[in-house]
Amino acid sequence: MKMKKFINDPANLTKELLEGFATANQELVELKPNNLVVNKKLASADRVTIVTLGGAGHEPALSGFVGEGMVDVSVVGDIFAAPGPQACVEAIKLADKGKGVLFVVLNHAGDMLTGNLTMKSIDKEKKHQVIKLVTQEDVSNAPRENSDDRRGLVGCIPTYKIAGAAAASGKSLDEVARIAKKFADNMATLAVAVRGATHPATGGVIADLGEDEMEIGMGQHGEGGGGRQTMKSADETAVIMVEALLKDLSIKSGEKIMLVLNGTGATTLMELFIIYRKCVEYLKTKNIEVVANYVGELLTVQEQAGFQMFVARMDDELLGYWNAPCYTPYMKK
Repeated sequence: MKMKKFINDPANLTKELLEGFATANQELVELKPNNLVVNKKLASADRVTIVTLGGAGHEPALSGFVGEGMVDVSVVGDIFAAPGPQACVEAIKLADKGKGVLFVVLNHAGDMLTGNLTMKSIDKEKKHQVIKLVTQEDVSNAPRENSDDRRGLVGCIPTYKIAGAAAASGKSLDEVARIAKKFADNMATLAVAVRGATHPATGGVIADLGEDEMEIGMGQHGEGGGGRQTMKSADETAVIMVEALLKDLSIKSGEKIMLVLNGTGATTLMELFIIYRKCVEYLKTKNIEVVANYVGELLTVQEQAGFQMFVARMDDELLGYWNAPCYTPYMKK
């Protein structure tokens, strides 16, 4: 089937989408050379700052969360591709206001390669205090004891929120990193897809699923998770996924959690709300309370049909940071 997208020259996709994004949100962000999306108030930031990186094509992530209380600089690569390390080094130097930088990297091969090379360059200069935090919460492709092999999915977004709030409160870099790691170590995501995406630059189909098939465990870019099965109802799918996440985190009766349903591009809010309703209903039967939530699109994969379900163990400290003010293009509190 021929790809239908409102684009111009595929070679200019990243450039044009970033120009449009920055123009649409010019009161909050500015676009700098080398595809750096920068918090417009960064110059006056007397605190720890947050830098992240990732490929374009997942809008609103990652740049949609640049602003007060979340990310200070997002380094953007081409569609579904990591940026180079030099741009990340530049971003860290720009971001550092003397209090240190938290560098958040999603666990994907290209992102990790860039992240590691960036840290080598920064460490060699010995001028900037930087701590790298890796988000790796996909339960489908590795057990928790091998968490370094887990892919980073939508969990990066609430991690930005928690870390950004801790930074805004005046915490030191070590404290911001501790709080963010505490959250990241207690989160888990599972994704399901019923239809794959197309690569907007090439038109190539990503993850070809049959008419009556779904896959639980789909990766960010259509990587399989070994969970291909016959299509299930909303309620059945919700229970399968909630059970897997609770088991992974060993969540017990009486605990409090964050629950996020992230639509991946072509799943309607109608569907997400139907699923969310069942999740909360089912969790109540287990005496597990949802104290923080989000239902909508945070990190997409073009027109992939499906969603990512995210659960994190919460306490009063983390809940306070989640509820703290923020002002970014795609999250405002």
